[in-house]
Amino acid sequence: MSTLKTQMNDNSVEHFIHNIAHPVRQQDAQMLLNEYMRITDEKPKMWGDSIVGFGEYRYLNAAGKEQCWMKSAFSPRKQYISVYLMSGVGQHAEQLSSLGKFKHGRACLNINKLADVDINTLYKMIQEDWNLMGKKYPL
Repeated sequence: MSTLKTQMNDNSVEHFIHNIAHPVRQQDAQMLLNEYMRITDEKPKMWGDSIVGFGEYRYLNAAGKEQCWMKSAFSPRKQYISVYLMSGVGQHAEQLSSLGKFKHGRACLNINKLADVDINTLYKMIQEDWNLMGKKYPL
């Protein structure tokens, strides 16, 4: 079984955000960073080259090997910002209808810019997801 490609590392979150080329995406990333720190009360860590993660949990993979993953995260990518809802987007179906403009996968929301969504709904979803992950993977 191979090791996960995305690993927590000691790269600087501040340096990463400061070097985002797109000015709106950089500003949105800073807003998300501030809100995630408030919600999670955790210090942000880089995971791989482009994911800002908060907290961590351990789980057994399909091969029975223990692995570590972030409890909550976002990633300001070139085309959009990914907001990871680790408990699954389906856990937040009630809020999706009032969120605004986005696309989603199984565990992430892809948002072009924060101005496209209702920021209070997004922050509520992040908070609820953090709480769900805390219940599933307590310290």
